[in-house]
Amino acid sequence: MKHTNQMDGNSPRKSICRLRKGVPARRLAGNRTQVAKGPSMWYAVPALVLFGVFAVVPLIGVVVLSLMNWDGLGAITWNGLGNWKRMLSDPLVFNGLKLTLVLTVVSWLLQTVMSVLLGVFMAGSQRYRAVLAVFFFLPLLFSSTAVAISFKNLLDPQYGIGKAFGLPWLQQNFLGNPKTALWVLILVVSWCFIPLHSLLYQGAVRQIPTSLYEAAKIDGAGEMRQFFSITLPQLKYTFATDSTLMIVGSLTYFDLVYVMTGGGPANSTRILPLDMYIRGFSSYDMGGASVVGVVILVLGIVVSQLLNKLSGTDKMESQMEGV
Repeated sequence: MKHTNQMDGNSPRKSICRLRKGVPARRLAGNRTQVAKGPSMWYAVPALVLFGVFAVVPLIGVVVLSLMNWDGLGAITWNGLGNWKRMLSDPLVFNGLKLTLVLTVVSWLLQTVMSVLLGVFMAGSQRYRAVLAVFFFLPLLFSSTAVAISFKNLLDPQYGIGKAFGLPWLQQNFLGNPKTALWVLILVVSWCFIPLHSLLYQGAVRQIPTSLYEAAKIDGAGEMRQFFSITLPQLKYTFATDSTLMIVGSLTYFDLVYVMTGGGPANSTRILPLDMYIRGFSSYDMGGASVVGVVILVLGIVVSQLLNKLSGTDKMESQMEGV
C-alpha cells in the first residue's frame, strides 16, 4: 500500500503560507474556527484614567480659572475675558514670550548639535567610549536645584571660580548683567539636558544597518561622507522626536531660572513659566497666571503638531536591518 502524504487546507504549512500573506492566524476549537484578536482595549483604561485625572481635569480647571478672579484664598468671582485682555496688553507677558522663544531656539540649536555629535561618538564599540559615556551622563543625575546653586556660586564674582584661579574674564557678574544673564542660563540648561538627548541619538545610531556603512566603504566614502550621507539621514525620525521633547520641554523650564536669577536682573530672564509662578504665588493673581499657563499650553501643542507634520513622523517606517 502506498502511503499518501497529502496536506489538507488546515495543514501547518498552509497556515504558515497564509500568515505570511497577511491572513489572520486562526485557532481551532472543535469544529469551529475563531479569529485570534489582539490585546483588549480595556488594558488602556488604567492609563487613560490616570491621564484624565492628572492631565485633562487640571487642564480644564486652568482654562476655567483663566476666566475668573481669584487671589488663591478668597472667593472666586467671574471675570469673563477680562484676564485675557489684561494679560495680552501686559508688556511683561510679551517680554516673557520673547525670552521664552530665544531660550527655546538657541538651546535647541546648541543641544541638538552637541547631542548628535556625542550620540554618534558614544555609539562606537570601543571600550573607552563606554567609559566616557558614563561621565557624559552625570549631569542628568544631579537635581536642577543643586546644579543651579553650584553654577550660581561658581560664577559669583566675589568668591567664584574666577576669583579662585585669578581669571579676570571670569570675575564678571554674569548673572547680574541683563545682557549676559539669559545666555548663561541657556548654557546651564544645555549642560543639564544634553546627556539625555545624546542617549536617544546613541540608541538611534546603533539601529542603523551596518550594511549601509560597509557599502559606503566599498565605494570609497570616508567617515565625514558617511556621517552626512548615511548617519544624519537615518536619524531624521529621532531628530523629529527629540526636537519635540526638547522644544516642548524648554517651555516648562522653571527651577533653574528661579534659583539662579529669580527672573532678574530687570526681568531679563523672566520667561513665561517663571512669569506664571510670580503672578500666581507672589502677586496672588491666579486668573492672570492661568492665562499665561494656557498660552504656554497652546504654544506646546502648536509646536509639537508642526514638528510632526514637517518631519512626517506619522509615516514612520522601520529602519532596522532585516525588517
